[in-house]
Amino acid sequence: MNAKGDLIARVLALGLGVPTFEAETSGPAHDRTFHATVLVGGRPLGAGGEGRSKKEAERVAAESALRALDGEPPGAAPPRPAGERWPIYAAVLAEALDAAVELSSDDATLDEVRADAARLYRDLLSDLGHGPEAEDA
Repeated sequence: MNAKGDLIARVLALGLGVPTFEAETSGPAHDRTFHATVLVGGRPLGAGGEGRSKKEAERVAAESALRALDGEPPGAAPPRPAGERWPIYAAVLAEALDAAVELSSDDATLDEVRADAARLYRDLLSDLGHGPEAEDA
């Protein structure tokens, strides 16, 4: 799983803009700790993350932000097993969104287009055998 890439694709697909990552360091040079925060629209998303490197802190922060998008409270348990959530394939998601826009009526709301894109994406992944178990779909 590429949490940072998945988060960027998901936030873009939701029409929320590009997420940014802010990182700070603490501790002596030989024992640094990095703290990262994900910002969407200038506001923090998720509980942030901490790690021994900037990359690790950003990954943990991205995982926290993904859980926040799933409606889980800050500090919730790590992500569920892969079989319980839909994988994010940015190119496929982008195509589903494009198809939803093309198929939408002129008076469709943004939320309706997003819902149609999500259905198209879910159905395609399900048909290909890449989604969660049938009872979760």
